[in-house]
Amino acid sequence: MISLSTFLVFVVASLALVLVPGPNHLYIVARSIAQGRAAGVASALGVETGTLVHIAAAAAGLSYVIARSAALFNVIKWAGVVYLIYLGVRALTRGQEQATYEARPQPLRSVFLEGAVVNLLNPKVILFFLAFLPQFVHPEAGSVPLQIVILGVTLLVLGVTSDMIYAAGAGALGSRLRSRSNVLGYVSGVVYLGLGVATAFSGRSI
Repeated sequence: MISLSTFLVFVVASLALVLVPGPNHLYIVARSIAQGRAAGVASALGVETGTLVHIAAAAAGLSYVIARSAALFNVIKWAGVVYLIYLGVRALTRGQEQATYEARPQPLRSVFLEGAVVNLLNPKVILFFLAFLPQFVHPEAGSVPLQIVILGVTLLVLGVTSDMIYAAGAGALGSRLRSRSNVLGYVSGVVYLGLGVATAFSGRSI
């Protein structure tokens, strides 16, 4: 089993990672500002549901296979780029039609699923599980898949907490800005497009 000292070091390192704003946080903030705190929470839960899939994949060894296959990795990468750009264009289009955007908010179920897809199509998350988690896994401590699951779920809990803080803060800010012009649609669109461009230009080596 994982030693207490190793686990505590992992928790401290994970806290440092999840508190620093990243692509998932930017996505959650964009959703919260555009549609309110409830949408931010739904997107956060969707993102972390995607994390659950990554944990299962890492435990099963699929993350390693994907990361070592240039073809599979690039398929995931460019699918993520296309999806983020689609979200950006859609948000910008809605930003030009403020009345329609305000009258027909996106259903929370769709927001949740969108968050999961954004996370699942993020190749950096796959590499994160390959580069970060193995540093704290020791074969002599017992089942490696079980250790990955324990560490992954711990990271998940910390991530959910961090995501909720961002969602609550951005949701409060969004409630103040929502009565203003169509700037919210443009903000969301720019964030999504920025994430898509960042993903497109993220390099890797096999």
